[in-house]
Amino acid sequence: MNYFYLPLEEWTNAFVNEWLLPVMGDFFNQISNGLDAFISGVTDLLLVIPPEVITLIFILLSWRFAGKGVALFTLIGCIYLGSVNLWDGAMQTVAVVIVSTILSIVVGVPVGILSATNGIVDKIVRPILDFMQTLPSFVYLIPAILLFGLGGVPAVIATFVFATPPAVRMTTLGIKQVPADVVEASRAFGSTPRQLLFKVQLPMAVPTIMAGVNQTIMLALSMAVIASMIGAPGLGSTVLSGISTVNVGLGLTGGLGIVVLAIVLDRITQGLGRKV
Repeated sequence: MNYFYLPLEEWTNAFVNEWLLPVMGDFFNQISNGLDAFISGVTDLLLVIPPEVITLIFILLSWRFAGKGVALFTLIGCIYLGSVNLWDGAMQTVAVVIVSTILSIVVGVPVGILSATNGIVDKIVRPILDFMQTLPSFVYLIPAILLFGLGGVPAVIATFVFATPPAVRMTTLGIKQVPADVVEASRAFGSTPRQLLFKVQLPMAVPTIMAGVNQTIMLALSMAVIASMIGAPGLGSTVLSGISTVNVGLGLTGGLGIVVLAIVLDRITQGLGRKV
């Protein structure tokens, strides 16, 4: 059967090679340099602080927001990371997660607010989020490599695209779930739209927004191994080395390190959301 041929591949390559890279190349280089400095700064900060201090901080945060059981698990997990020589890799992974999460929150929360308060924006944003969430994870790596090369920067960009939708959706959901009678009462007392948003809707939506932040962090960690394929440092590269060399022990060691980070960060952010 003959089908109508759509030269999408040729159009895409022509657009990238003849316009995007020649015209926007300097712009992407500036973004890459800025993100690289940010990632390097966070990584260097985490590596220069003694592991005992970071362990104590994690334990105190776990105890404060998640309880004694999680604090004990955090202690055991940090001891494990140090005992198998994965501490530096864990801090590199945490740095990538921190930068990606900050970008996702800075972009995702305002977009979620606009989507919740403006129907036109919501209709535009919703299909974009559907596209971002249904696109296979590996596909994010292609434009990231093309525009930003190899290393931590494309990993952060790919992780940002992959992890931002929950922040947007949960912010929108939290604001829309504020009871209508509360909103009406606020308006009846003369609140302006700005006061209604910042003094009523956002404070009541904070638990839902924090759930979105939690999901963003988990998705960022889930990209650790995939991002290592384009040169991202951290525990993902350890797992990738184990896979490529069929070294089961190495892969298990790195994988358990990612599990430790995921559980600790998940419990802390969940507890923080409940406290708030």
